Amino acid sequence: MEYRIRPFRADDTDAVVALWKSCGLVRPWNDPRRDIARKATVQPELFLVAEGGTGGVVAAGMAGFDGHRGWVNYLAVQPDLQGSGLGRTLMAEFERLLTDLGCPKVNLQIRAGNERVLGFYESLGYSDDRTVSLGKRLIPDV
Repeated sequence: MEYRIRPFRADDTDAVVALWKSCGLVRPWNDPRRDIARKATVQPELFLVAEGGTGGVVAAGMAGFDGHRGWVNYLAVQPDLQGSGLGRTLMAEFERLLTDLGCPKVNLQIRAGNERVLGFYESLGYSDDRTVSLGKRLIPDV
């Protein structure tokens, strides 16, 4: 099947939220619609979706570059298409876009215990930086 990668559009919101939910990426403390609205205000060109042959959203992800490091968040591929190469294609496009911006390194976070996803990123050349990720919520979503 052929896929078309393109920038996110506002009318993709419902499909992207449903995709993220089907992939287990949504957490009670993160409102995905608010995350989408926030991303629309900062480097929206780094929010990509992939459409399948029928035009429906089958993959999506967000990237960003702060001038020091790039980040990839919310990368998801429709469960029945995982392993098809679509995730690799989307990551390659993020890496290309970030490289074009002068980004020297890409970071991403994987939830502890998610060995399948860890294996996916390792197969793309990502490795454990031996760091601890800390977070602090500044604006509650709930």
